[in-house]
Amino acid sequence: MNITTHETMLEPADNHRLNSLCGPYNDNIKQLERRLGIEINHRGNLFSITGEQLCVKAAGDILQSLYKQTKIKDKIIDVEPEQIHLAIKETGVLEKVSEHLPAYIDHQGGKLVMIKTKRGVIKPRTANQAQYIAHVLDYDISFGIGPAGTGKTYLAVAAAVDALEKQQIRRIVLTRPAVEAGEKLGFLPGDLSQKVDPYLRPLYDALFEMLGFEKVEKLIEKSVIEVAPLAYMRGRTLNDAFIILDESQNTTIEQMKMFLTRIGFNSKAVITGDITQIDLPRHQKSGLRHAIEVLSKVDEISFNFFNSEDVVRHPVVAKIVNAYEKWEEQQHKPQIEKSI
Repeated sequence: MNITTHETMLEPADNHRLNSLCGPYNDNIKQLERRLGIEINHRGNLFSITGEQLCVKAAGDILQSLYKQTKIKDKIIDVEPEQIHLAIKETGVLEKVSEHLPAYIDHQGGKLVMIKTKRGVIKPRTANQAQYIAHVLDYDISFGIGPAGTGKTYLAVAAAVDALEKQQIRRIVLTRPAVEAGEKLGFLPGDLSQKVDPYLRPLYDALFEMLGFEKVEKLIEKSVIEVAPLAYMRGRTLNDAFIILDESQNTTIEQMKMFLTRIGFNSKAVITGDITQIDLPRHQKSGLRHAIEVLSKVDEISFNFFNSEDVVRHPVVAKIVNAYEKWEEQQHKPQIEKSI
């Protein structure tokens, strides 16, 4: 990388305006540093910025622009975190300097994929996982389709946590359809919330691993993280959010359409599912299967497919997946021969 240091002077010098720009405990400056991968030091109104050249220039321009906005007539205006986010987006610098986004391994670029969380660095283990993370970062709507154990949900939650910690979004919304796999919800003990919680447990587990139990509980209390059944999404518009729909193979066509039309401004959606494990009644078509057919030619949506080679659980899981795939092929062969 082309590392450089640049100094910028914010004039006229005014301690009240500088405090408004930097935010409480320098939070605005820290957000700039995290998002652009730079280091900012300042003494009074002289700011020293170190990092990749394009990011340093962008940071200097952002500081100058936002400083001008701290005073309107004789009134001091506080700079909010949202303004920092929008200012960074307007520069387009993160698209120009891909090294400052969690990179990914592809056969052309040969870059290393990493998502950093407070509990450690999460790296993809296969090429399909690497491509999946890349598409989640690049596209507003991404589908992850494949068998159990391929990391579809786990990696999506990791990307959501990363975006939240970088203040790119305000909240995480995790949802899945409450469809029974042979058992009936009515026979489970407790109220509706307690009946539905077991269906959302895999999402909770991934969050606990990345953020810790106490922090997740606090964020849920503040509604920064929302975990809810899909039925609760109807009628809502989700702005500034990272939304994950898990087990989407169990959505109906209407539910899938409803979910996809919830997405608002500055939001990302990741839809994960396994079309070999559909628990819907036989006469109902899976919303995931239908979405693959209907939306596959929409350029702004990415589809990522996993196979048994991407399974990162116990080695026998990959063999189980392969065995079922072969069995299903055998079941379809006689029908194909008869039709011929």
